[in-house]
Amino acid sequence: MAALREWIAGRAPGARLPTSRMLVAEYGASPVTVQKALRTLVAQGLIETRPGSGTFVRAVRTARPLDFSWQTAAMRSPNSHLGGLSPALRAAPQGSIALHSGYPDRELLPDRLVRSALARAARSEAALTRSPVAGLPELQSWFAHELGSATPVGVTPPLSSDVIVLPGSQSGLATIFRALVTAGAPLLMESPTYWGAIQAAAQAGVDVVPVPSGPQGPDPDELDRAFLETGSRVFYAQPTYSNPTGAQWSETTTTQVLDIVRAHGAFLVEDDWAHDFGIDTDPHPVAARDDAGHVVYVRSLTKSVSPSLRVAAIIARGPAKERILADRSAESMYVSGLLQTAVLDVVTQPGWQTHLRNLRPQLRARRDLLLTSLREHAPDAHITTVPAGGLNLWARLPDGTNLERLVADCETAGVLIAAGSSWFPAEATGPFIRLNYSGPNPGAFTDGARIIGQALASTR
Repeated sequence: MAALREWIAGRAPGARLPTSRMLVAEYGASPVTVQKALRTLVAQGLIETRPGSGTFVRAVRTARPLDFSWQTAAMRSPNSHLGGLSPALRAAPQGSIALHSGYPDRELLPDRLVRSALARAARSEAALTRSPVAGLPELQSWFAHELGSATPVGVTPPLSSDVIVLPGSQSGLATIFRALVTAGAPLLMESPTYWGAIQAAAQAGVDVVPVPSGPQGPDPDELDRAFLETGSRVFYAQPTYSNPTGAQWSETTTTQVLDIVRAHGAFLVEDDWAHDFGIDTDPHPVAARDDAGHVVYVRSLTKSVSPSLRVAAIIARGPAKERILADRSAESMYVSGLLQTAVLDVVTQPGWQTHLRNLRPQLRARRDLLLTSLREHAPDAHITTVPAGGLNLWARLPDGTNLERLVADCETAGVLIAAGSSWFPAEATGPFIRLNYSGPNPGAFTDGARIIGQALASTR
C-alpha cells in the first residue's frame, strides 16, 4: 500500500496505473491483496476506476476555505428582511413526534386518486403542451363553480375568466401584495396570522399594519381605525379556520368587515387555505357575498390534495384581476399543465367528495385526542379556542415562559413544536405555541403532551 501511494504521489492526475496482473508480479502480492489495496485507494479518493479503460490517478483537491465576501459588497443591503426557514417547514428526524408541521399526514390525503390522476395526466397532451397563462379553462371553471355554488341569491357568481391558476397560494399572496399594495404602501393584516403571508409582505416590500384578531375575527372598530389612520386599501385575512388560531369569523363579523372594506373603497384578500378541512362547521367564503370586486379570493388545493401538487387559484374581478395576472405572468409565465390536469382529475372524481366526508371524522378524532392529552398532561398550555376546522391548536403559555428554551427542550426529548412568534407580524402579544394535530403518528400525541408539560414545568 505504501509503495502504491508513493507511486501515485509521483504521477500527474490522469496517469494510468499498471494492471492488476502487473501489480501482482511487481510487488509479489496475491490478487486478493492487490484488489483490496485498490479498493482502499478508491475510497480515499486517490484513484478512480473507469470501466473498460482501467484505473487512473485522481486529481487531489486540497480543502481550503472559500471566500464569498465580495458578494456582500455586490448585493448591498437587502430590500426586505426575510426571516429564516419557518418551523412548519422543518424536516422531522426519524422517530420524533412531529407537532410542528403545516401539512397533513399522508394517510389523510387521497392517495389513490392522486396516483391515478398523475398516471393519466402523464399520458395526456398536457405532458407536452404549454398551459394558458391564466390556467386550464376546465380548472378555471371548477374553481369558479365551487365559489359560485356558495353564492346567495342576488349576488352574481364569478366567471371562469375571473380565475387565475397559481403554482401554490404562497406565490399568489406575493403577487397580490405587489400588484394591489405596491412597495412601501401599508397593508393591514390580522394578528396573529399565517407566517407565509408575513414573509410574502416582506418580500413585496409593503408596510404591514397589524390588526388584532380573536376567536370571532378582527375587531371591526380596530379595523376601521386602521384604515382611517394608514390610508391602506388592502386587508389580508383568513376568515375560515385561521392559521394559527383556527378561528372562524362569525356572521356578524363578516358583515361588519365587508361594510368597512366597502366604505373605504378597499380590498379584502381572503385566504381560504383550509376550505377542505371543516370539522364541526362548513366553510362560508366571504367572497361568495361580494360581486363588486372588493374581495380577492385565494383558494388552495395543495394541503388537501397533495403537497407535491402545488396548485391554487385567485378569483378577482375587474381591473384588479388584470393587474394581478400581469404580475403573475411576469413571475412564472404559467403553471405546469401536467399538475393542473392531475389536480382537476382528482377534484372531479366521485371519490373526491367521499374522501372529504371521511376526512372530517379523522381530523375530529386527532384534534380531540391532542386536546385531551394537553389538558391532562400540559394544563399550562391553555387552548383558548377549540377550532371548528383546520389543522392546528393554538396554545397560550404562562407569562414568562422561555419559548426558545421550551422548543429546544422538547426537541431534545423528541417532540417538535412551533413557537408562536413566527405568526405575529409585529411583536407577539404573549408566549404561544402552534401544534398540528394532522401530522403523523397520532398514537404518540399523549407522549408528546406529557413531554411538553414536563418541559413547561422546567422553564418556569
